[in-house]
Amino acid sequence: MKPDRLGKYYFIRFQRLKGDPHSLAGGFAIGVLIGLTPTMPLHTVVIVLLALATRTSAIAGILSSWLVCNPLTYIPIYYFSLMIGNAVTPYHLNWEKIKTVLDMLLSSESFSHSMKTITGLGFEAGVVMVSGGVILAIPFTVASYYLSLKFFVAMRKKRIQKQILS
Repeated sequence: MKPDRLGKYYFIRFQRLKGDPHSLAGGFAIGVLIGLTPTMPLHTVVIVLLALATRTSAIAGILSSWLVCNPLTYIPIYYFSLMIGNAVTPYHLNWEKIKTVLDMLLSSESFSHSMKTITGLGFEAGVVMVSGGVILAIPFTVASYYLSLKFFVAMRKKRIQKQILS
């Protein structure tokens, strides 16, 4: 699928979401937060759990996660998470090890094999990657909440205007 067509597709999907704009924006922000953390096989599960805990839209979260973490962006996400994590934690991890694990994750057929691959990295690698990913994701999460809130409020006003004119 071409990038411009994919962009239009996601735009329409977000336009069609129904619900409270704050709930939709909160779900969107959760999706961006989790999508920018290096927890690839667990994105959907974590998004649904956080959306249920915060009473936000799980569907908006899953859609925004797919928008943020896709085959074009997962390598930069993991790379910047690694660099930031190495800078803020006492541990050090090299890119070659992460690249090998990413290749194994993408070629994995089962969830259990993906989890074994991740746990094989060790505790220090998890600390480096998750802390770097969370620090990387925080500014994008805050910005995405306010921008998506503005978007969903505008969509709601447009729907109300359309109903009044009908």
